[in-house]
Amino acid sequence: MMTTGVTGRDISETDKRIEFPTGGSIAIRSTHYPDNLRGEGLDYVVLDEAAFMHPDLWAHVVRPMLMTTQGGAMFISTPFGKNWFYDCYQMGLDPYNTEWRSFHFYSQDNVFIPAEEFVEIQRTTSERVWQEEYRAEFIDDAGAVFRGVRDAAIAPTDARYNPNHRYIMGVDWGRDHDYTVLIVLDATTRQMVALDRFNKIGWDTQKNRLQTLSEKWHTEVIWAEANSIGSPMIEQLQHAGLPVRAFMTTGRSKSPAIESLSLAIERGELAILPDEILISELVSYAIERLPSGGYRYNAPSGLHDDCVMALAIAWHGVQHGRARIDFA
Repeated sequence: MMTTGVTGRDISETDKRIEFPTGGSIAIRSTHYPDNLRGEGLDYVVLDEAAFMHPDLWAHVVRPMLMTTQGGAMFISTPFGKNWFYDCYQMGLDPYNTEWRSFHFYSQDNVFIPAEEFVEIQRTTSERVWQEEYRAEFIDDAGAVFRGVRDAAIAPTDARYNPNHRYIMGVDWGRDHDYTVLIVLDATTRQMVALDRFNKIGWDTQKNRLQTLSEKWHTEVIWAEANSIGSPMIEQLQHAGLPVRAFMTTGRSKSPAIESLSLAIERGELAILPDEILISELVSYAIERLPSGGYRYNAPSGLHDDCVMALAIAWHGVQHGRARIDFA
């Protein structure tokens, strides 16, 4: 759709472009396909969220388009590790490099956001996210989700059931390629007391192993992933009299569960067993920034995250006590 304003500007919502009567124009373009940006020279370009763009975009596509006009560029972004955007920022800190200038602002510098809002954000946010998202700091392990994992791996391997304590189980289902993982947490001491990981066995055997572990620790609540194969298993376990609650893993429920677990490990609020598979999964677990600005948490390609999810679900159960919470 093209409209003409009272000042003679032609505005195309379809092309996301404004044409001025003097011959100039302003356009908004996506950088998902860098080669589609190639064309005639530019006078000025603003790269928003530059750190998340392809590293070749500036050097191979945008900068050559500024050469004929001797145009300028502005890079705006939240940091995402020490990548090409970090290199550009460093050039701007050099007082002898007159072509570049760097500026650093905190979210708290925004006068339109109440100061008390940041107090609550910092209280409930992991240090990595706080430093990167709200303090605009460049962090080496920008893709890592869990910090201080080995420091947290101090839970005793010979723990025994204590009738005065509360125990919560988290379950992540698997069968062939993935693993079913059962994790039990002592909600009283905030320590992990049991881990069972297996695959390539039938559902009846899986159910029996879960029931045996639950009886050993007298689990108060079993929070089990309800997606796909999980729902019929949960129904069977509930019919058997086990205290099972459903955890539906969605974008809405997964991120808070992972972030809560990350915060607990980072602050020393949860001790985990020194199990090398669990530690490896936690250390390699990664965060990815989406084009929408949100996050996606996943294991790297070819690796598993079954232990991570079972632990996150169990910790969710500890945090929510006896309440039943359903996720849409």
